[in-house]
Amino acid sequence: MALHVQILVGLLAGVAAGVTANLSGADGLRAALVGLEPVGSAFIRLITMIVVPLVVSSIIVGVSSLGDLKRLGRIGGKAVGYYLFTTVAAIVLGLALANLVKPGSRIDAATRDALAEQFASEAAAQSQRAHQAPALKDTLLGIIPRNPVRAAADFELLPLIFFSVVFGAAVGQLRGESQRTVIQFFSGVSDAAAVLIGWIMRLAPYAVFVLIAAVVARFGFDLLGSLLVYAVTVLVGLALHQFVTLALLVRLLARLDPRDFFRRTAAVQLFAFTTSSSNATLPLTLETAERRLGIPKSIAGFVLPLGATVNMNGTALYQAIAVMFIAQIYGAPMDLAAQLTIVVTATLAAIGAAGVPAAGIITLIIVLESVGLGGRIESGIALILGVDRILDMSRTIVNVIGDLTCAAFVAHSEGELST
Repeated sequence: MALHVQILVGLLAGVAAGVTANLSGADGLRAALVGLEPVGSAFIRLITMIVVPLVVSSIIVGVSSLGDLKRLGRIGGKAVGYYLFTTVAAIVLGLALANLVKPGSRIDAATRDALAEQFASEAAAQSQRAHQAPALKDTLLGIIPRNPVRAAADFELLPLIFFSVVFGAAVGQLRGESQRTVIQFFSGVSDAAAVLIGWIMRLAPYAVFVLIAAVVARFGFDLLGSLLVYAVTVLVGLALHQFVTLALLVRLLARLDPRDFFRRTAAVQLFAFTTSSSNATLPLTLETAERRLGIPKSIAGFVLPLGATVNMNGTALYQAIAVMFIAQIYGAPMDLAAQLTIVVTATLAAIGAAGVPAAGIITLIIVLESVGLGGRIESGIALILGVDRILDMSRTIVNVIGDLTCAAFVAHSEGELST
């Protein structure tokens, strides 16, 4: 049975178990499902364990194989330009939907206050984390690691990617035995990581079942109706961006059939949905790009780790709708200037978002501050936390698919896409 089918079976079984526990009122079953969540967390830790050696080896081998620094700059420029374009397009789409649907105008004051009170403590914790974030200049300087080993230990992928790109470019300028030795070593690391991924992914269907069952069992349905319009608006926006915007780009820029593209990436989408993490999905994303889409390792190994760090299409779209939702609830005017501010700030915030669960909430706070909603941060975040887990899982799919469409585009533009 294909991996994506196994994962889908695990996902559907987990949903069924979680819904049964919720609707039947069986507290014992709900507690058992929630109690199994550490098993799923252990799986996430296993797959995340492979990310650092895989990213370093893939980028070094990929960049060194490019050889010509001009080619490296050309590919990097295409990837960054694509990521910026699709991020801005996602934000504009989110703003358009929020202005059209006006989801925040459908919640009355009593429900608003009840939601804010229920999630007040968690919202305060998220707000405190956001305010501890470094300033922009420190973030930019932090891209250059003082110690790449420390960056790897702290799982700081952007500095690690910067080092790997520079080191790979240097290896590409070597000649003879020195170059072959370094490339062979990191190729061996990449191959060994691929073997580990194969072992770990055998556990994926069971881990997906545990993770989804725990989420659904814990998820409350009593307040969902009040947030349904908001949640549906976000989900519709994500679907439109993936199946219209990105599908169109796949057709026009990568010359691929979008239906075939989405079919080949089904396992990645299901895994991204389950883990809510672009970083945890990265090993499978790389494997899918090379084996299922025909993208060469030299391009996939550079473009995809970069995308997992700086490209967050789904997160950007979600932030645009969430900010407008909160503003509409509290009657805060959002004129054209404010919405342009959202476009700029959400783009920068999405680039800086970590590829881990709930990172979008942290960067959302930055966007709220930029449009004068700083005084409503904790109450506003509390309003949307009740459904954020499901939306986080959904927007991760779009984040990851955005990375893959970029890799396909770059490979096609370089004449190296073999399908």
